[in-house]
Amino acid sequence: MYTSRKKIHKDKEAEPTEFEESVAQAIFDLENTNQELKSDLKDLYINSAVQVDVSGSRKAVVIHVPYRLRKAFRKIHVRLVRELEKKFSGKDVILIATRRILRPPKKGSAAQRPRTRTLTAVHEAVLEDIVLPAEIVGKRIRYRIDGSKILKVFLDPKEQNNTEYKLESFAAVYRKLTGKDVVFEYPINDA
Repeated sequence: MYTSRKKIHKDKEAEPTEFEESVAQAIFDLENTNQELKSDLKDLYINSAVQVDVSGSRKAVVIHVPYRLRKAFRKIHVRLVRELEKKFSGKDVILIATRRILRPPKKGSAAQRPRTRTLTAVHEAVLEDIVLPAEIVGKRIRYRIDGSKILKVFLDPKEQNNTEYKLESFAAVYRKLTGKDVVFEYPINDA
């Protein structure tokens, strides 16, 4: 029997939460009903799903996908997100690859940590996953007088129509996942 449980694989055989099961069910339904996504979704599954409060009554659905399947998910990202946002009406859907941060090796250890497993590299990759249909064209770190810092991220204006309404959700999700404040903007072109 093929069910929505095949669409979610948790680490260490943990039981999925009710919300994660509802997201897996939505993906399962899309695979069975949507002809253009059927073949693409056949071998894909998710690791987990979380709901993040954005502001007031707005929420975002953050879906963690396996790192190995990130390229397959990127191929269908725009269509999949559009269909999932229809199913979870009023919620922004964001797909993020599951990445692992390793601690620095101990002094005197011969083991080397891969660059992709550092905190900085993982946070940069998460930022790129969050804004996915758009590309990041620039970044600035702004240091305030009180010592706090804020990251300004400039997105490609070509995708402005598709992502402008989600900027608040992008910032809330990034803050929830990394603890860093970020502001998303589009560069102003002087004509």
